This record gives sequence, structure tokens and C-alpha cells, in this order.
Amino acid sequence: MPATSFDKESIKNTIIGKVQRYNGLTIEEATPQQIYRAVASTVRDQIMQKYMVAREDRKKCRQKRLYYLSVEYLMGRSMYCNMLNLVSTKEYTEALAELGIDIRDVLKEEPEPGLGNGGLGRLAACFLDSLSSLDLPAMGCTIRYEYGLFRQKIVDGQQVELPDSWLDNGNAWETPVMEDTCEVHFGGHVEEMTVNGRQQYITRDYYTVEAVPYDMPIVGYDTTNVNPLRMWSARSPKKLDLGSFGEGKYVQASEEIELAEAISKVLYPEDKHYEGKMLRLKQHYFFTSATLQYILKDFKKMYGSDLRKLPDKVVIHINDTHPGMAVPELMRLLIDQEGLEWDEAAQIVRRTIAYTNHTIMAEALEKWPVSMVQQLLPRIWQIINELNRRLCDRLWNQFPGDWDRIARMAIVSYDNVHMANMCIAMSYSVNGVSRLHGEILKEETFYDYNLVMPEKFSAITNGITHRRWLLSCNPGLTGLIRDTIGDKWIREPELLSELRPYADDAAFREAFAKVKLQNKERLAAMLRERQGVDVDPSFMFDVQAKRLHEYKRQMLNALHILVLYNRIADDPNFTMQPRVFFFGAKASPGYYRAKQIIRFICAISELIEKHPRARTMLKVVFLENYDVSSAEILIPAAEVSEQLSTASKEASGTGNMKFMMNGAVTIGTMDGANVEISEQVGMDNIYIFGMRSDTVRDMYREHSYNPMNIFETNQELRKAMTQMIDGTLFPTNGAVLQDLYHSLLMGEWGSLGDNYFVLKDFGSYSMAQRRLNNDYENRDKWLKMAVTNTAMSGIFSSDRTIEEYNEKIWHLQKTVR
Repeated sequence: MPATSFDKESIKNTIIGKVQRYNGLTIEEATPQQIYRAVASTVRDQIMQKYMVAREDRKKCRQKRLYYLSVEYLMGRSMYCNMLNLVSTKEYTEALAELGIDIRDVLKEEPEPGLGNGGLGRLAACFLDSLSSLDLPAMGCTIRYEYGLFRQKIVDGQQVELPDSWLDNGNAWETPVMEDTCEVHFGGHVEEMTVNGRQQYITRDYYTVEAVPYDMPIVGYDTTNVNPLRMWSARSPKKLDLGSFGEGKYVQASEEIELAEAISKVLYPEDKHYEGKMLRLKQHYFFTSATLQYILKDFKKMYGSDLRKLPDKVVIHINDTHPGMAVPELMRLLIDQEGLEWDEAAQIVRRTIAYTNHTIMAEALEKWPVSMVQQLLPRIWQIINELNRRLCDRLWNQFPGDWDRIARMAIVSYDNVHMANMCIAMSYSVNGVSRLHGEILKEETFYDYNLVMPEKFSAITNGITHRRWLLSCNPGLTGLIRDTIGDKWIREPELLSELRPYADDAAFREAFAKVKLQNKERLAAMLRERQGVDVDPSFMFDVQAKRLHEYKRQMLNALHILVLYNRIADDPNFTMQPRVFFFGAKASPGYYRAKQIIRFICAISELIEKHPRARTMLKVVFLENYDVSSAEILIPAAEVSEQLSTASKEASGTGNMKFMMNGAVTIGTMDGANVEISEQVGMDNIYIFGMRSDTVRDMYREHSYNPMNIFETNQELRKAMTQMIDGTLFPTNGAVLQDLYHSLLMGEWGSLGDNYFVLKDFGSYSMAQRRLNNDYENRDKWLKMAVTNTAMSGIFSSDRTIEEYNEKIWHLQKTVR
């Protein structure tokens, strides 16, 4: 069958035809949403032609395939990036223009998928783009959440959470794959029996949830390769109880259906109570079980029933511990369903599963109460318990009598199942996501495991897809780079380094500055339209955009802004480079202190606006409902990138890379990938402050830090902190921020506070900000720094990251037609 043409005229005719067939309307009569659906469907047709070819190629080549399991994928809108990767943006833009339609109006109609929240999910999305673009066979796997985390609204300076029902108008890019629907079982009890001399385990009285897959195609840049993102939706196998319904028992008639479907209802349900934690465990097991059932089904269809070959044809990669139930679930399927013996199954698991760790913070290393796992997953609990027994036997032989060490390394200890320990013990690869993070994992977090299994540990620095985070979101800078060094960097992003000599070219710097100003004006227009906020593009644009958490230290930034305000208010001769401080962040609904930090930031913003002189030099803008689409406008406009995490706490960061790529200069700690960014650009092109990671870790061990000493000796800081509680920010209720204030000075239950060393690093941060302010006033110097950052950002492309994963861990072969 010949391929459909997608030149400009064909695209126009296809869009007109779809609007007529779907809606019975002309283009002039169609609503913006109807036009969006027709355009999206046209783009999807083009992708599906490639997808069909890619699937046939996979069948012929019979290559090893990666399954990348992640509880979130922060995809962002797909339409423009799909056009870009199809190398068809010009054709679609012109076709729509000739139909009297501005492509920007069509793009705005696409909903932001509610499949992810932060850096973990955005990394997974970048990885899919790079895997497809590099012709590597893969499938992303996750949950098809009906509701995203939440839509954030700031009301009276406080975060309000609204439902994020992104599927109201459907998802134009997905296709249900009903033939791959499978059952996932919860609860019940396990019976042991001997059949033909072999011990078998049968689960009785369980309840069933159906997993229905929806595939979203991810097309590579200018390649035939298309990899699917498989999203699993939960459905009850039971239909509406018409008997109960007819008797007027409407709730009972649909209650069981709703309980089953709750599994895929919401991303990250609140887990501060038992029911929420249980729902999260259900989610994690649900999508890992469904994925593994599909993997074995697909393997047998492609390669036959000899599952000993599974590690040669399949890689299962666990993105953090959320999909860690893949370990016992694969054991269960191999033993109970496929009839393998324990040792053989365990060997297959160890050769098939790889694990990426994303945090060193103890509270974020996932664990589940034993009682909960026993109740919800009785057979899985038996397997986990046996894995733990065998592991502890091995550890006893290596560390006889060292019960504390064995407890730290055990899968089951202190009435909890420790997911990270299980992932390390039963995978063949464990990697950190920056060089520093990898070192900390080996030297501290998993020190004991590194003694026993050093061959498993490695570090692969994260990356971002430059196709979305430069080509798509910053067309002005993309055009300038193309005019200057050509197009080769699009396929080989490290060639961006050819821009570095142009930092010394006055004409190039002026063109670079012009693009930045246009991007600042675009952001200002968005803020006026969306939030009714006016910002002056002549101000310096300073941005901190990331998840709201104490270790990210938005507090450090906010306290410094308050100090700047006080300098202006107290000294009529004080001047500074006018600056807008942008914050973009969501606080978890149950994270009270993070919500207080938002309230503090908003109160500072209001205080500045009321001061006639301060507002000529300072402005604070809290960007509501920060998401990928917001980031695509905010990041190209940023001139300063705030990366303030307490050293040793941020595994890598990817926002730092996006800002750098778009010509923002970083002010940050030597944490995560900041270390490698500083090496790339040189210390003259970044502002590093604060303690290093080894000092931070020593201070935690020694308990030698007393924040009160700094509070007493730093007059500017003491005044700013006092304003938190003396009525300056909240004249009618000075106690609003009392918990936040005490957390910095006295901590929990009378212990010393400031767990993330905000006060300790404040002096160093303040001095770095002074240097930054002075350098910005030297326009040529600043532009040289900005150009250098863009020029040296290519190494942080996720293409490089994926190539490294493939070389060290996956060993996939590229699809060659």
C-alpha cells in the first residue's frame, strides 16, 4: 500500500476532510478544539505510517528491546514536537496559514498530559524522545492517570489544588490495544500443593482488576523509528449490578467498579494515611504486573517459549524504586506461570533487570509495611520473604555476626520491605544520575552493597532532549545558531561547542541579546494574559523553577529577596540592577511547610509592590501551575538559573541543563550535575557558593551546627527572619509563618533546626549574588557568559545520556533498515 503524502497541499486537504467527516462542518464553522483534533489526527496518521514500518522492522530484526518502567512521564504537549521530529513544521505551518489558521492557536488547544509531575517524569519523557531518535528499540511503560497531580491556583497568597482532568476531551495521540488487556490480582490467600512432585502455589479468593493498555507513539527525529509509550488503565471486570440498581441501591451497584478504577485515577494520591499508601502500592504493582505479563507474552510470540533467552532479548529498566515490584512479580511469573525452578528464575531476573536510583535522602528511599504487602499481595510477600532469607544467608557468610550491617542491607527489616535494597540485590546494574551522585551512592547511601557488589555500580549523568528544550521552545535562538554554525548540531548536539568562539564576537552577542529580549517579551505577554501580572522586560529575569521542597531551598532565595528589599527600604542611596524573581513550583498537597514557603514568597511579593521605591528595582512573580508548557516559555526568557539545593541532596537536576542550554547563567551549589556544568563552562561562567557535599555530610554526622549562632551574628538575615513573625508580612496575624521560622532555628521537638543549612549558606549565597549583580551591569561580560553556557550545553543532551546507558547497561542494537 503506497504511503500517504504529507506535503502542504495534502495536509490542507486532509485537515479539511477530517473536519467535514468528524463534525460535518467547514473549516470556517469549526471550533478551535475541532480544528485541533483534525490537525492532531493528520499528524498522527503521518506517525502511524512510520510506526507500521518500525513494527515490521522489529519483527524482521528480532532485536533486544528495552522496557523502561517509570511511575511518571512528564510528556508536555506533543503536537509541535511531533511535527518537528517529522521534519514537517514548515508544511503544517504554511498549510494552516493558507486555511486562515495561526498554528499557535491550534497548539494551545492541546491539553497538558497529567502523566507526570517533576524531574523524574521529565527525564523519562526525554529518554523516550532520544531512544526513538537514536533508532533504539524500546517501550515506555506507566499508568494512564485520569487526573494529573493537580492544577495549582494561588488564592490570597496560598496554594489551592484543583482537579487536573486532562482527559476530558480524550487524548488524540493514544490507541487502545484491547488484545493486550490482562488481569492483575490483589488480596486472597495462598495455598501450597504438590503436583507431580513439584511444589506449586495457588492464590485463592483474590479480586481482579483488568489492565487495559493504551499506546502513544513517540516518533524519532527524522527517522523511521517510532517507540510506544504504553499506559495502563485500570478497569473492573464486573459490569453494573442492574439488580441492585433497580432496587435503588445506586452506590452499591457501582461501588466495586469505582474501587477498581481508582487505581489509575490520580497521579501520586496523598499517602499520609493508610488508604492512600495502600492505593500507591496497588498502583505500583498494577502497572508492573501488567507490563511484565505483556513482556513475557510478546517474548514468546517473537522468540518461542525458552525463557532462559529472556535476558538476551529483553532489558527491564526500573526508573527509581516505584516499579521495584517488577522483581518479585517476574519471579512469580517465571515460577508459578512458566514452571521454572527458583534458582533458574532468580538468575534470569538478575540478568534482565537494571535499576536507576534518583535519591540519597533516607525518607525518599521507598519502603512498604510488611503487613500491607502481606494483605494486598500474599504470593508476592512469600517471594520477597524468600529473596530476603537467601540474601541474608549470603550476607551472614560475608559479614558473620554483623547484625546491624545485615539489617541495613536486608530486603525485609524492622517490619518494612525496603525496595531499594531489593532492586540492588536482584538487578545487574545500579546507576546514579550524576558523577557526584554516583560517588555518594557508593561511599555512603549503599556503601555496604558496594563492598559486596561493586561491579553493579556506575554513574550516568542525566540529560535533556535538545529537540524540545532548544529547537522547539526557542526558535529564535535555534535560528541564530543555525545561521552561525549550520545544522549538524541537531544530530550531534555536542557540536554546539562550535559556538564558543562567538562569545567574543560583538555582532553575535548583540543578536543573542536580541533573541533573549524577544523571549522575555513573550514571557511578559503570557503573564499578562494568564495571571494579569505586568513585568518589565528590561529587568534581569531570575528564575527558580522546580518542585517545592525544603532541600531545593526556595527559602534561601526568598530570604535573600527580603534582605534586598530591606536594603532598598532602609538606604535611600542603595541601588541594584532591577530584577524580577520568578518562582515556579507545586507543593505536595500534604506538605504543610512547602505550602508555607509559597505563602512566604507571595507575601514578599505583596510587600515589594506596596513600596514605591522597591518596586522600581524588585519584583517577585509566582508562576501559577508550573508545567511543561509554562517551562517552554519561561526557560528561554531566563537570564539567571537558581540551583540552590543543599550540596549532596540533588541527585542531578535537569532544569539546570535546560536553563544553561537557553543561555541562562547558573548560581548554585556544587551539587548534582552543577559540578559537571561548572567543569564545562569554567568557574568564570557560573556562580558557585556554599558548602561542598563532603562538608555537608560531615556536619550531619557530627551534629555540630547551631543555626542560632548565624541568626545572632548576621544582622541582615536576623532582620529578614524576624519580619517573618513580627507582623511585617502579615499585619493582622504575625504567627502565620511561625512553624517555618522555628524550623530554621529550633527544628523539630526542640532539636537544632535548619536541616538543609539555609542559614549556614546564606552569607556565601549573598556574596555570590553581589558578584552576579555587578557582572550583569557589564553587558559584554554577561553576554559572553550566557553564550558560553549555551555553547557548552551539548554534552547534557539526553542523546549522549542514552548512548551511555546503551553502552554500559542495555547493549541494544540500532534498528537499521
